[in-house]
Amino acid sequence: MTYWFIFCKTDLLLQKQADGSCTIPCSEESPIELKPWTHVLNISPMEDGTEVKAFTIDTPVTDNPNYEMCGLRPSYYKLSRDLYLKAGKCHELIYWDQNTQFCGICGAPMKMSTDISKKCTQCGKSVWPSLATAIIVLIRRGEEVLLVHARNFKSDFYGLVAGFVETGETLEQAVHREVMEETGLTINHLKYFGSQPWPYPSGLMVGFTADYVDGEIHLQKEELSRGKWFTKYNLPTIPEKLSIARQIIDAWLEEQKSNL
Repeated sequence: MTYWFIFCKTDLLLQKQADGSCTIPCSEESPIELKPWTHVLNISPMEDGTEVKAFTIDTPVTDNPNYEMCGLRPSYYKLSRDLYLKAGKCHELIYWDQNTQFCGICGAPMKMSTDISKKCTQCGKSVWPSLATAIIVLIRRGEEVLLVHARNFKSDFYGLVAGFVETGETLEQAVHREVMEETGLTINHLKYFGSQPWPYPSGLMVGFTADYVDGEIHLQKEELSRGKWFTKYNLPTIPEKLSIARQIIDAWLEEQKSNL
């Protein structure tokens, strides 16, 4: 049996089950007809050994009551954690495949070499999927936490200071730089929290906590529209549960309860 992760742009094909839940189609053959030009990617199998394949379609499936199209983000709430994470990996590899059709050195077509690498058909250059690594940090000041609203947020929630790691710097240096650039604050007691794949389209979020040291909030207006200190009693709308930002905030809230 094979799990078939089928995308139409950023929407994923889900199979409806009798109990109202959803899963990824799992069958010997693809549930969608494969065209002669369909490029099917072989993805690393599930932990139980079930094979995984992924490909894209041009038109969403709308005429079959057994299936529904769902965005990758909202699929978090409909799929098991393992299937959601695998869907993210499939989406990242499809994105990589579509953006590496030709060699960046000589311009010749690229050809799959392994499941996660390609080789140029002319000069032999090899390429692998790349990740955009970003840091995200919760800053504490006593019983307060700094929350910010980024200009690229699509709704009115507040999140944590975050930014991409630059070439030649450590994760810790990136945290201190982003905090200073975006808020004007200095921090210490930096502590690693955890990490999370962020397949929108090819990211890795690395989470930290830190303590406020000094400075007044001076927001980087190009990046942030709002930001202030909050206590657990006056929190604004915070990120969805699928994000590591929410995981870090929830952990802070648990710490606040234990400090009572």
